[in-house]
Amino acid sequence: MQQEYKKYIEDYIKLFPDLNSEEIAFMNSYLTITEYAKKEFLFKSGEVQKEVGFVCKGLLRRYYINEKGNKITTGFINENKYATDYPAFIRQKPSKYFIECLEPSIIIKLPYDKIQEGYSKFKVSEMYGRLIAEYVLTVQTDRVESFLFENAEERYLNFIEQNKDIINRISLSHLASHLGIERQSLSRIRSKIAKK
Repeated sequence: MQQEYKKYIEDYIKLFPDLNSEEIAFMNSYLTITEYAKKEFLFKSGEVQKEVGFVCKGLLRRYYINEKGNKITTGFINENKYATDYPAFIRQKPSKYFIECLEPSIIIKLPYDKIQEGYSKFKVSEMYGRLIAEYVLTVQTDRVESFLFENAEERYLNFIEQNKDIINRISLSHLASHLGIERQSLSRIRSKIAKK
């Protein structure tokens, strides 16, 4: 298993082709890798997230609990994506979200203090940090705008288009919650599309 872990970390570092040997050594010195079982949490609401997770293998969902006690799914995180509540992470404030594994998962962790140290030491690290932040912001903005400018059917079709790799790995209940509709409404949309 250690060999497999080593490969995951090597593959992760390859995502940053502009790093020099000093920067790679620095990154290697702090990256850790953790296995999670299905239903285990990367972090829970009320906790301060000390590390950003990068998913090597597995599938997670981000959700919050509303005033009625319902779990509202706000996102799914699969392979090669970052598992984080980024605004809370950057401010080191308690998160309002839970991030839960829907499948057994292997996650690389990047500690907050080491990320900040990398930014101050290396210009390239700062650039990659900005690119990651921009990606996270874009994903969050796209979700908000989908509720403003699309109806439920359009949200469903766009979700399928953008998530072909995970659509068969998530439950209809989680998907309906993510789309902001009841499960029965999702079933109606699906059968309507199937008839086209």
